[in-house]
Amino acid sequence: INAEYMGFVGSVLGYKKKAIELPVRTNQIPRHIPEQPWYMKAPFTIMMGGILPFGAVFIELFFILTSIWLNRYYYVFGFLLIVFLILIVTCAEITIVMIYFQLCSEDYQWWWRAYLTSGSSGLYLFLYSIFYFFTSAFKMKKFASVLMFFGYMGIISYLFFVLTGTIGFLACFLFVKKIYSSIKVD
Repeated sequence: INAEYMGFVGSVLGYKKKAIELPVRTNQIPRHIPEQPWYMKAPFTIMMGGILPFGAVFIELFFILTSIWLNRYYYVFGFLLIVFLILIVTCAEITIVMIYFQLCSEDYQWWWRAYLTSGSSGLYLFLYSIFYFFTSAFKMKKFASVLMFFGYMGIISYLFFVLTGTIGFLACFLFVKKIYSSIKVD
């Protein structure tokens, strides 16, 4: 019942809100995107963009995974808040930088790449969970336990992907809106 209520409230609020206005009009005929160098192609920039946000939370992940899977207590919530704020800033900065380079090379298709650039840190989180599984103190031998570990870590990695991707996209959207609003079009 709570999800239905929140869906109704969200749709009412979304319907009453003004539509987002973009600062410039776009041409109906798409421009030709010039050939990009290898380091500006989507797979490379997406994978490189996820390293820095993952690196910002890398050390804290060990303690979080230990508290989840090895029944240890986690005490440092203040430090976790600081790490989360660093994660937000890092996601925003790396995505803005990568999309700025993309726009400078006349590639205007930035929407999904902005989401995937910082969101790819979720893949690194899942790879780290595989590393953690094989190097941690617990030894799971039963198939159900292994399946549960990787299932939950897959869900956590996906949620981390959605979180960091959303942060990166919203930061880029505000950045691109700001830089294009300063252009004078007659």
